[in-house]
Amino acid sequence: METKTPLDHAALTVLNLPMHDPRVRPLLDELAVEYDSRYGDLFGRGAAAEELNRYPAAEFAGPGGALLMIQENGESIAGGAFRRYDADTAEFKRIWTHSRHRRRGLARVVLTELERLAALRGYRRIYLTTGPRQPEAKHLYLATGYEPQFDVHADPETIKSLAFTKNLPGPPLS
Repeated sequence: METKTPLDHAALTVLNLPMHDPRVRPLLDELAVEYDSRYGDLFGRGAAAEELNRYPAAEFAGPGGALLMIQENGESIAGGAFRRYDADTAEFKRIWTHSRHRRRGLARVVLTELERLAALRGYRRIYLTTGPRQPEAKHLYLATGYEPQFDVHADPETIKSLAFTKNLPGPPLS
């Protein structure tokens, strides 16, 4: 069993990058492979590329959106993005940790950074979805205060898209 390097927050760099930046590509490429391996028989091979290209890159640009990349020693190891869902709500997308760096707490770092930036950009709520074959994501969102918008006791395969919401600190929602 491989031993994971403990997370040293001081060694991490958070970058806000455009979608076309070459430092983003390795994570998106690995994400496409992961989606196909988990969901190819459910949604069809190639559905991952379709999902990853569903939204124009401009939707992940400021001020309404952002793409954050976490680097360690110059290597892109985790990231995530958000886009405008509605006037008060950011939709988180593409939250990802490179397979060699999982189980180190990086997804929580990504969530924290995305939430911080979304709040700074004026959002008061987060909406996100994950797939039925990503139990680690489901458990992460439940453990970090996200409210499931589905029956958590139902078979995830019957739900298809597991939606979550979370209110951000700030002035009350109108």
